[in-house]
Amino acid sequence: MSSTSQKHKNFVAEPMGEKPVTELSGIGETYGKKLAAEGFDKAYTVLGQFLLLKKEEEMFKCWLKDTCGANSKQQNDCYTCLKEWCDSFL
Repeated sequence: MSSTSQKHKNFVAEPMGEKPVTELSGIGETYGKKLAAEGFDKAYTVLGQFLLLKKEEEMFKCWLKDTCGANSKQQNDCYTCLKEWCDSFL
């Protein structure tokens, strides 16, 4: 199992608020811009999609790949980040 990044730890440690989408693990500037262009400019909008997909790992990863082109590591980082945030705050 891979260790989580500092970015991941920072994200899951506190409420999401108005954090930009680039605060999510696995989402850097390039993918952040692509997601923003699709209307997903805030972390909570990606969380909304995650919840609409019922936290289903494969569906979310496919959505992320289709929406911004994230590779499998980035998909996994983002999924894990949102899942752990939900486990802490929902």
